[in-house]
Order: sequence, then C-alpha cells, then structure tokens
Amino acid sequence: MTENSTELGDLERDVMQLVWAGGPLTSEAVREQLSRPLKESTVRTVLRRLEDKGFVTHSVQGRTYVFEAAEARRAVAARAVRRIADWLCNGSVEEVLVGMVDTDMLDSRELQQFAAKIAKARQRRG
Repeated sequence: MTENSTELGDLERDVMQLVWAGGPLTSEAVREQLSRPLKESTVRTVLRRLEDKGFVTHSVQGRTYVFEAAEARRAVAARAVRRIADWLCNGSVEEVLVGMVDTDMLDSRELQQFAAKIAKARQRRG
C-alpha cells in the first residue's frame, strides 16, 4: 500500500467497514449492506479502486469476485496515525498519544488496556 493510498473517500470508507466487519464479500453482498442504494456497477468500481489502492484483494469463486481486506483495520489506522504524527507533530507519535490522554479521549478502562499493551511490548523487546 502506498503512502497516499491511506486516503479513503466516504463511500470507500463505508465499503471498507463492511469488508473488515464481514470478511470476504462479493460486490452484491456489499451493495446489499450499504446504507445507501447504489448500482452494483458502482460498488464494483469502488472495490476495484480499493484494490488499486491496496486495501482489498480478490479471489475468484466460479465467475464471482470475492473481496477481502488486504490488511486489518488496526494496521491501516496505525498508518493513518503515523501520517498525522508526521504532518502535525514532526513525527512524534508520543505527542499524539499524550495529546489524546490530555484531552480525555481515552477513558480509564482504555488507559489500563493501553498500559497493559505497552508493558507486553516492553517485555517482548527486552
């Protein structure tokens, strides 16, 4: 996935949310689950664009394309945060995270979970 490919339009984001939540899906299944009515050809175009950007891959079952996420939502989100850190904070992810804590974006449960993940990462890295 290229650096600029993390940009998603609203419809692309909606489609990706379905793919991440539902696993491998056909364009028809995506169309049926979208909150707005679209032609199947429009959905196929969006899925092709997402594949070009590296967000989805496809396999062929019979004559039907089945799409699935190329990466987990978490990995894509982490890359987006990295871009924000690079753009606004001179590359400091710490500044982004401290800002999130300082502005109460994380509740106490989330802070505890985050602290536990940090502790595990420290153990793995020695």
